[in-house]
Amino acid sequence: MGIKRLALITARGGSKRIPKKNIREFCGRPIIGYSIQAAKDAGVFDVVMVSTDSEEIAGIARLEGAEVPFLRSEATSGDFATTADVIMEVLLQYEQKGEFFDEVCCIYPTAPFVTGEKLKEAVALLEDKNYDSVMPVTPFSFPPLRGMVMDGDKISYKWEEYEDSRSQDLETIYHDCGQFYVLNVELFKNTRKMVTKNTGAIEISEMEMQDIDNEIDWKLAELKYELLHGRK
Repeated sequence: MGIKRLALITARGGSKRIPKKNIREFCGRPIIGYSIQAAKDAGVFDVVMVSTDSEEIAGIARLEGAEVPFLRSEATSGDFATTADVIMEVLLQYEQKGEFFDEVCCIYPTAPFVTGEKLKEAVALLEDKNYDSVMPVTPFSFPPLRGMVMDGDKISYKWEEYEDSRSQDLETIYHDCGQFYVLNVELFKNTRKMVTKNTGAIEISEMEMQDIDNEIDWKLAELKYELLHGRK
């Protein structure tokens, strides 16, 4: 038997900072549709599903081509539930139905820059290198080691040993793009962690990612998307 893979898009309702964030129109399409389309375009997933506690989100997800076989429980719908909690719940719900997966790709619903090619690349890296997980990362735009801290209105270097270092001489430090994680299911169930000491990464540019936490972030994301795709 071949490897069985699940694409899981996490999309709970009740966003406070951006109302209906997960289904809001983004460049002409509900933003969750981009994550669903990327998973389908990858061509490597046996199931593409959305985990949500919202019937409205579920309806739009189905229209976009995803399965919503069950709604999220109250325990994983609150503000303090982690992504790992949601993944575990989904895997267990499928197992109760007699369906088991070797790999799961957790994709966030507000990740319009994710593509099928990136997901396929991450899956291949997971398997080729026997990683526990794979995630997309991008370098910090300014070297964190040259960072500063404030005490009242007084400023000082956090790490004085790097005060005179040139940016190009400092180690490149990356951060999570907040888009997706590809996980080996067995190892994930053992650790309940999406990032371990055996996690691989694919590097993407800052133009292909954007945290979306407020209205300015949303506008920046749309501008980036339009620039990348030649839209006006």
